[in-house]
Amino acid sequence: MGRNQISIPYENLKLLNAPFRKEFNEAFQAVLDSGWFVLGNHVESFEREFAEYNGSYYCVGVASGLDALILSLEVLDIPKGSEIIVPSNTYIATILAILRADLTPILVEPDEFTYNLDPKKIVEKITNKTKAILPVHLYGKCCQMDKILAIADEYGLYIIEDSAQAHGSMFTNTKAGNFGTLGAFSFYPTKNLGGLGDGGAIITSDSTLYDKLLYFRNYGSKQKYKNDYIGYNSRLDEIQAAFLSIKLKYLDKINSHKRELAKVYYQNLTGLAKLPHIDEKFYDTYHIFNICTDRRDSLRAYLMEYGIMTEVHYPIPPHQQKAYQHLWNSNFPISTKIHETTLSLPISFFHTTEQIHEVSDKICDFLRK
Repeated sequence: MGRNQISIPYENLKLLNAPFRKEFNEAFQAVLDSGWFVLGNHVESFEREFAEYNGSYYCVGVASGLDALILSLEVLDIPKGSEIIVPSNTYIATILAILRADLTPILVEPDEFTYNLDPKKIVEKITNKTKAILPVHLYGKCCQMDKILAIADEYGLYIIEDSAQAHGSMFTNTKAGNFGTLGAFSFYPTKNLGGLGDGGAIITSDSTLYDKLLYFRNYGSKQKYKNDYIGYNSRLDEIQAAFLSIKLKYLDKINSHKRELAKVYYQNLTGLAKLPHIDEKFYDTYHIFNICTDRRDSLRAYLMEYGIMTEVHYPIPPHQQKAYQHLWNSNFPISTKIHETTLSLPISFFHTTEQIHEVSDKICDFLRK
């Protein structure tokens, strides 16, 4: 095998979507023939289906996962400048959403095993300005929501869930997005439920917030040229909704396949690197399968020599990003360590168990040296 020859890609969206191609073509033709491309029947159908899948009353399709977070924060009418608790190792979109809503992100370190928001560290960051907790279900693992809910109840805080990486993930048999007041999702193409472009959604069981979100996503209007709120233009496209309705039918199959691939990694790599934490209370969907090792960069280079592609989610923590450094004076050593050592391994719907064994074998060869 030649140096740098790509034999096992980290992701390949053409291969990922190949099983759905025929249905996609039919859906595209149906949307084209309808002549209706914004907020039509396909969006309504998908919203109904996604709400039902998650066990929620309502779903509102929006333009992206970032918009899902921003609109979730906006509709709660949280006073500007209020503090929102968020994990220090989240993807930057979570921080950006808080800032765009004119709120203040308060970073809390993650649990060293799950990489999710550590409930034990939340209370010490609560002040009289704190109005919400924004847990992020990172990598497809739910946060420990029973303890987070208890804290929110005690202090009278909202919970907005960043479920962008957790379609179908569960904690104690409840799906991500259903624990808090609102749950925000992304349908970026690489997600377990990914479209063929940007898209997002918000789920809720609060009828008042649902109605308000319908205004907010559409210029603050539900009646043409009548604007009751200062809103946004953030609408899930008809064509993306049609594609997502197709893939939603296969989401459980996609998640199950990725869980089978994860089993191969656990079988082969346990004891050699730090693997995702397993607990029977969690149903993990492995949007990302990450390992942690102090030899991350050299391991990644070694795998690349054999054509095995990996990614790093994420190389730079929020508090070290140039645009955000002025927001925090504190150090976040747990987050920093995760970002310095994490490596994301191939685990797509198109990957085979044989390929994952091959990846595992090469990792074992390197780490045992």
